[in-house]
Amino acid sequence: MPRAYYELGLIGYPLDHSLSPLLHEAALKACGLEGKYRLYSSPPAGHLPDVFREILDQLRQGKLQGLNVTIPYKQLIIPWLDKLSPTSHAVGAVNTIFLKDHGLVGENTDVAGFWVDLKNNYAFAEIPHEKNDERGCQAALVLGAGGSARAVVYALSQAGWHVTIAARRLVQAEEVAAAFSSPGLPISVRALKLDSLSDLITQEDIRLIVNTTPLGMFPNVNDSPWPPELGFPERAFVYDLVYNPKETVFMHRARSAGLHAVNGLGMLLEQAALAFECWTGIHPSTNEMRGALVGAKS
Repeated sequence: MPRAYYELGLIGYPLDHSLSPLLHEAALKACGLEGKYRLYSSPPAGHLPDVFREILDQLRQGKLQGLNVTIPYKQLIIPWLDKLSPTSHAVGAVNTIFLKDHGLVGENTDVAGFWVDLKNNYAFAEIPHEKNDERGCQAALVLGAGGSARAVVYALSQAGWHVTIAARRLVQAEEVAAAFSSPGLPISVRALKLDSLSDLITQEDIRLIVNTTPLGMFPNVNDSPWPPELGFPERAFVYDLVYNPKETVFMHRARSAGLHAVNGLGMLLEQAALAFECWTGIHPSTNEMRGALVGAKS
């Protein structure tokens, strides 16, 4: 049975751009539930801030009913949890926390949220493993190697994509590649810079580019992970996990090159609905949640 009141929140930094309170409070209202969704922001210091450990204790004590986790704490939070779901364990990153059997459980709804939205936007996303034709060998380029990248790489590799990770921190990218590579589908690593990406585009028929970095996110709207001198693969579909602003510099350049490009709002909605279900047992309407964003802008 749903409870009378839900205290929910988001751990991360920075959170000034976050749409999560609007989404989850709309979901509460649509489901006939009372509650509040709060933002818990603290700058990173190489470890989980003490204030966040106190918030986790509140969740353990039942004073809070659910938490989301975002950049840069999706991996740092793990040692403070009691159990990981199979998906979050496989990915090595957590974006949703809830209390079950007196223990804190870490879940990752980014994987399913990304995959559902990608399939909604890109007709050839779902590739059967057993096929070895042109569609079955599609190549994807993932920009970044953080917690969100782990979810995206995991989803794509599980679906049979040939994935290359391009990141500024090569050691971190190599760790992600090692975690998800298989004998039949090895994951390669490149430096996120002009010469390396130019070489890759020449060698590979890249059909999908996913930006998992925060570059271009409000307030740093002029940033982009894509080198300004570099052109785009002519048949690529561009997916930017950033959703604020609605069109990033990265997306604008891709569209100007004649490519289809979408932002991460759809993924945000899908992963939020799945997180909400973890906390309440109810799967809310993403249309109702999207409507809250439209209403807020009008």
